[in-house]
Amino acid sequence: MSSQYVQDLIAEVKAKNPNEPEFHQAVLEVAESLDIVFEKHPEYRAAKILERIVEPERVIQFRVPWVDEDGEIHINRGYRIEMNSALGPYKGGLRFHPSVNLSILKFLAFEQVFKNSLTSLPMGGGKGGSDFDPKGKSDLKVMRFTQQFMSELFRHIGPNTDVPAGDIGVGGREIGYLFGQYKKLKNEFTGVLTGKGLNWGGSLIRPEATGYGAVYFAAEMLATRGDTLEGKVCLVSGSGNVAQYTVEKLLQLGAKPVTLSDSNGYIYDEEGIDKEKLEWVKELKNVRRGRIKEYAEKYPNAVYTPVDPSLDYNPLWNHKADCAFPSATQNEINGKDAQHLLDNGVFVVAEGANMPTTLDGVQLFLDKGILYGPAKAANAGGVAVSGLEMSQNSIRMQWSREEVDKHLHNIMKNIHKTCVEMAERFGTPGNYVNGANIGGFLKVADAMMDQGVV
Repeated sequence: MSSQYVQDLIAEVKAKNPNEPEFHQAVLEVAESLDIVFEKHPEYRAAKILERIVEPERVIQFRVPWVDEDGEIHINRGYRIEMNSALGPYKGGLRFHPSVNLSILKFLAFEQVFKNSLTSLPMGGGKGGSDFDPKGKSDLKVMRFTQQFMSELFRHIGPNTDVPAGDIGVGGREIGYLFGQYKKLKNEFTGVLTGKGLNWGGSLIRPEATGYGAVYFAAEMLATRGDTLEGKVCLVSGSGNVAQYTVEKLLQLGAKPVTLSDSNGYIYDEEGIDKEKLEWVKELKNVRRGRIKEYAEKYPNAVYTPVDPSLDYNPLWNHKADCAFPSATQNEINGKDAQHLLDNGVFVVAEGANMPTTLDGVQLFLDKGILYGPAKAANAGGVAVSGLEMSQNSIRMQWSREEVDKHLHNIMKNIHKTCVEMAERFGTPGNYVNGANIGGFLKVADAMMDQGVV
């Protein structure tokens, strides 16, 4: 049972932010973990640190009118949530998806504050995006929209103020157009966006970073039990950037990934998705921008299952396996899905997506005592390499692939170490949720205490 303090805080968050369920969920999960911190350190409560963190420093919303190649006018909404800058410039992705709203962006920005803190790099937390859907749109349509979007956003960001990156719907193409427009408007070439092209300021390993990082984190969790990923059967959701490179790193470490998905359905390949099949998926998704059902046409031994909206669970999570890597979107594993995973022998869950498990699902994992790596720890690899891209931009250098991967691996190891140590220090050994939330919070809280009430 939460303390009265946490209950009151959650009630206030809900009253001040009505109709924002994802944001409420993210705050509740963190606040419940921090109860044990406030007992030992009442000074954080007295300084109202958490009350200040849940309130964004700045919320920017704007309209984005744009004209397509047929002369038709479209109007979208643009957003940037600048959540917390105690540790450095606001840092976090831009998401282009029809589902984008303030609740989703505030939850993502809130999570980002703690995730960025865990990396130990000097980055605050932010998030942004638009309800624009780039799926199936021509390059010209995407360029016209992104240029109009940046024509407003540029006045709020900068390399020492706010450094956006990509997220769902914002890949290399979109980052390129956004950067080009920023450069034109500001008349300067600076590291204002991360995820840039390699020949104009980007970092090696950036596309791979979130997926690689989630697998590195899973490997660290398994090592605490003297185990490895070798031979493990793995369920992976999604088929975008995170999922593709999760599969790639799993293959490198000897595991056997068997699923991928998109918004229309999922494929189950009992033989395993090998290197050759993965290359085909990358071409399908990154070049042809096709649908995952084509995988089953190309490889007939795989089974494609379309989405069934009448189901209250996701059948992707109902296969025999050892590990699960949710890499698609928020709340894709509910309580029933979590139970299916446990019933099918899954004992490792490393979250590649942001908050992919509902609160009742998380509780099941914690009660069962499996190795459960929450998103703000397990998927911090992406923003970690974004931070490394910022460092390379600042010193006008580009590090080698091996150097960046080594930095990433070390950062994921250190995040894992922080989670383990903090969980033990506050009396909940093995609880990576508490470890991640407490480890992320303390660094931000101490910085805010040092900087006064601002």
